[in-house]
Amino acid sequence: MDANSITDTFHRPLRDLRISVTDRCNFRCVYCMPREIFGRDYVFMPREQLLTFEEITRLASIAVAHGVLKIRLTGGEPLLRKDIEGLVRMLARLRTPDGRVPDLAMTTNGTVLAQKAQFLKDAGLKRVTVSLDSVREETFQAMNDVGYPVAKVLHAVEVAQAAGLGPVKINMVVKRGKNDQDIVAMASHFKGTGLILRFIEYMDVGASNGWKMDEVVPSDEVLARIGAVFPLEPAAPNYPGETSERWRYRDGSGEIGVISSVTQAFCRGCTRARLSADGKLFTCLFATAGTDLRALLRAGASDAELSGALSALWGGRADRYSALRSADTPEGTVTREGTVTPEATVAAHKIEMSYIGG
Repeated sequence: MDANSITDTFHRPLRDLRISVTDRCNFRCVYCMPREIFGRDYVFMPREQLLTFEEITRLASIAVAHGVLKIRLTGGEPLLRKDIEGLVRMLARLRTPDGRVPDLAMTTNGTVLAQKAQFLKDAGLKRVTVSLDSVREETFQAMNDVGYPVAKVLHAVEVAQAAGLGPVKINMVVKRGKNDQDIVAMASHFKGTGLILRFIEYMDVGASNGWKMDEVVPSDEVLARIGAVFPLEPAAPNYPGETSERWRYRDGSGEIGVISSVTQAFCRGCTRARLSADGKLFTCLFATAGTDLRALLRAGASDAELSGALSALWGGRADRYSALRSADTPEGTVTREGTVTPEATVAAHKIEMSYIGG
């Protein structure tokens, strides 16, 4: 670990920074921005509250100086932010103290990706992850709740892959009774394509999605369903602290991943901080509050002062929400580690996924 790196109270380094560039999205996915909460009258952040590209780049440069090696742009839907490729261009110039180029990626719903893919690649974006919760039209439109056709997202994936933003990863949030019937269909569609499909357990992020444990499809069940049709074998992680558990098809036709933050907490290896669109830093996806770095920026704080603030925030970090969720429980649902998972933890007011950036 280099001299500039910072670690938290559990000796976890800061390696990943996820930056939300907008709280707006053109989907109303049932697990993230349900229409009954985020309806026509919902008030999004005014532009003056959003961090400027220069402010984002300044904070990102300080994070990179402290050991961040991966930057991911999120939202809301990041491609709704005007001239987002300009921000990509600015972030692509950042270097670590020893001259390394941080990995620069983006998560998107794909609705604007076909038009933007080449511009993003030219600006310096390395990879994209596309959220896609089914390849069946009826299911996909029910999940995004705005009637957006799956064919357009699949086309955008092809365009992104051709532009060199790959291998494109596909994220499917699995919610029982909504899209879990399409697990094998998703695996079948992307098997052998070179794209990496990842199945994400439906999480209790925020307070508006009505999360219930019985709507979670455990990753073990996902693997069992796919493995019964397409035999699988475990694959080694790409790097320490990887959130996705990798599995490959035994016939050599590719791999899938499962992200199991409900049934198998990975807090122990978490190296991620999240910056909201209005400049609050969160040290956990399930946080109830963040620290306002925009206030420091706009009050004229020096780089040294911002660096000190980041060091203090990360150095005092003791977050392990998912581990506590799985251990501090009444009797209920058995998890992979033999513990039980509580419903009680969702009662706390947590920051919404669309705000914190996933």
